[in-house]
Amino acid sequence: MALGRHLSLRGLCVLLLGTLVGGQALELRLKDGAHRCEGRVEVKHQGEWGTVYAHGWRLKDASVVCRQLGCGAAIGFPGGAYFGPGLGPIWLFYTSCEGTESTVSDCEHSNIKDYRNDSYSHDDDAGVVCSGFVRLAGGDGPCSGRVEVHSGEAWIPVSDGNFTLATAQIICAELGCGKAVSVLGHELFRESSAQVWAEEFRCEGEEPELSVCPRVPCPGGTCHHSGAAQVVCSAYSEVRLMTNGSSQCEGQVEMKISGRWRALCASHWSLANANVICRQLGCGVAISTPGGPHLVEEDDQILTARFHCSGAESFLWSCPVTALGGPDCSHGNTASVICSGNQIQVLPQCNDSLSQPAGSSASEESAPYCSDSRQLRLVDGGGPCAGRVEILDQGSWGTICDDGWDLDDARVVCRQLGCGEALNATGSAHFGAGSGPIWLDNLNCTGKESHVWRCPSRGWGQHNCRHKQDAGVICSEFLALRMVSEDQQCAGWLEVFYNGTWGSVCRSPMEDITVSMICRQLGCGDSGTLNSSVALREGFRPQWVDGIQCRKTDTSLWQCPSDPWNYTSCSPKEEAYIWCADSRQIRLVDGGGRCSGRVEILDQGSWGTICDDRWDLDDARVVCRQLGCGEALDATISSSFGRGSGPIWLDEVNCRGEESQVWRCPTWGWQQHNCDHQEDAGVICSGRRPCPISLSSDSRQLRLVDGGGPCAGRVEILDQGSWGTICDDGWDLDDARVVCRQLGCGEALNATGSAHFGAGSGPIWLDDLNCTGKESHVWRCPSRGWGRHDCRHKEDAGVICSGQHSTLST
Repeated sequence: MALGRHLSLRGLCVLLLGTLVGGQALELRLKDGAHRCEGRVEVKHQGEWGTVYAHGWRLKDASVVCRQLGCGAAIGFPGGAYFGPGLGPIWLFYTSCEGTESTVSDCEHSNIKDYRNDSYSHDDDAGVVCSGFVRLAGGDGPCSGRVEVHSGEAWIPVSDGNFTLATAQIICAELGCGKAVSVLGHELFRESSAQVWAEEFRCEGEEPELSVCPRVPCPGGTCHHSGAAQVVCSAYSEVRLMTNGSSQCEGQVEMKISGRWRALCASHWSLANANVICRQLGCGVAISTPGGPHLVEEDDQILTARFHCSGAESFLWSCPVTALGGPDCSHGNTASVICSGNQIQVLPQCNDSLSQPAGSSASEESAPYCSDSRQLRLVDGGGPCAGRVEILDQGSWGTICDDGWDLDDARVVCRQLGCGEALNATGSAHFGAGSGPIWLDNLNCTGKESHVWRCPSRGWGQHNCRHKQDAGVICSEFLALRMVSEDQQCAGWLEVFYNGTWGSVCRSPMEDITVSMICRQLGCGDSGTLNSSVALREGFRPQWVDGIQCRKTDTSLWQCPSDPWNYTSCSPKEEAYIWCADSRQIRLVDGGGRCSGRVEILDQGSWGTICDDRWDLDDARVVCRQLGCGEALDATISSSFGRGSGPIWLDEVNCRGEESQVWRCPTWGWQQHNCDHQEDAGVICSGRRPCPISLSSDSRQLRLVDGGGPCAGRVEILDQGSWGTICDDGWDLDDARVVCRQLGCGEALNATGSAHFGAGSGPIWLDDLNCTGKESHVWRCPSRGWGRHDCRHKEDAGVICSGQHSTLST
């Protein structure tokens, strides 16, 4: 479908595209969004613009809208007139897209008429949020990385051949990432990367977005390149230090966000962060970070993002950043920095090779200014603010021994990393054993030192330890996420771990884009819904955070802005309960066995049925495969297995037979039907899996046992009626991450071996596991093969997840 024209209506970009529906030309646009690729969905019929009613509106429908408009992938599909109620007719009551169509007119849809005459209002106008045509991937955030454009089906890297800074400037502006700082060195394409975008972009610098830049096909259809183009934009990098209205090498930290300079809050501001700013501005090294209120205009909004720099980064954008639960800085407690002031000035190197002996005290105030090239980090703890303590010196990362390790030592580490207060000082390689040197032992910090290596100790590199004694910390800014439910992995009360305590999350306002972010982060699919009709939850807990508003550029919930952390952010009746798409379950009942019967689906706590309108073998094939029940023998109708009860979830199901789940087939929409239970659908499956040892079967079950709770213990898998274990050969945190996410238990804190939780019994199902950490099920990771191993149960693997662990409870 050819691209039409761009119209600017009162400053809002509107994209028009011609399609054919019912033989008539139909134009489609997104209106009243922040940019051309988000907004209220509107169609033009008989010369008049009208809206689409969000009846059964799904991500698949939104995906087709985004593809048709050349706007990349769908990342949100809000209803409820999220972008404001439209005017004029409601032309479409529903669409039922499979998600693969080129245009909305290719989808099944209602007749085109004005549905206001049927008493429907604009209060539920459909909206779409698309990713856009271009993104930066694989970098430190959404504003740096590999240039990729969306073909309508997938993200494809752009060749660095003839890629110019002018093109980079257009990309940065389109993404809301400021200006292009640089086009980086080439990133080699992965061997598995089968596609390269077959055009070169020749932007001149004045275009509103990349999609309208001139393009030329690569000669012979092959782009000449040495790799993928990479771009770094200036988001979080346009920074200055202001004193009395002038920018210099000391003063209040200000950052340019969306064209406006804003002061940065001093919460968790560290000398390491300051070092990065001084280096970035060519102002030498940081000497101090004086606190206290500074001059801020009354109507200025203070930026509450918290950076967690190691101090060695070249730019602030390279540091991990957290925005969720931003502190209240309304009283002007803004960050400031004093730099040495000369980029070629070399301060004397800090000499800690002869550390003060344990028992003596170091005066931080009397310490001379010096340059410190060492770096500090926390690893294997699920985030930048928890994990094993590691120090980089002379090119090698090493650890700290836990002899004498306590909260005073941990306080220095947490403060140095901008991670708040120390909650726990862990020993005995709680976060796994490190490698390399052991740099410090018998540490005896007062808790006030600026760097952990300035505390009294045995001496640099002097110790009598092994890595099984590696020290770790958990700081107050360590965050974890989980859902709490008695019997669901991907549905429940949403809780966040903050300041050492699990607490609930408030639901107002929580739009579709935020719910989708939560479900993705928990490994529970790409979408979900808020349930406001559940009964009031029992018990007492903090209501930690409210007002979460994720943006399309955020890559995790932690980057989403919100109200400040507060012990009582809302009332208990406003706690968020979320159902993710992957929380639904399916079963066959009243058929004499698990592989035949009436089809029932569990959603939002209720088992419901499917209406038999258009029910056929293609639909039954999806159900049988989903249940691991072999081939479909019959698709039964007219409640042949008896009438069900409860909701009728689906009607007019029209599967191709290849879908992974029956609710992903085209339908009228969730809970939209004109049936009663005498039309309940059923299936009869062959009852045998085509491949009994297939690693793709989702009928297996996973549990953790003998760990004192559901989120810690020996890993066991149920298959073919037998619970079995996993051997610890190659077992590491990437494997543990898959297990914890699969069980809805938050982050992986430890991957244990040597039957840490006791020896199991029965089969050993897996050995030499090699997960990437992103798989949905642990049995989908590369391994020796199902049931193949050379182990005994004294090598059984275990995990400790953040969801239920004594070191994370108060």
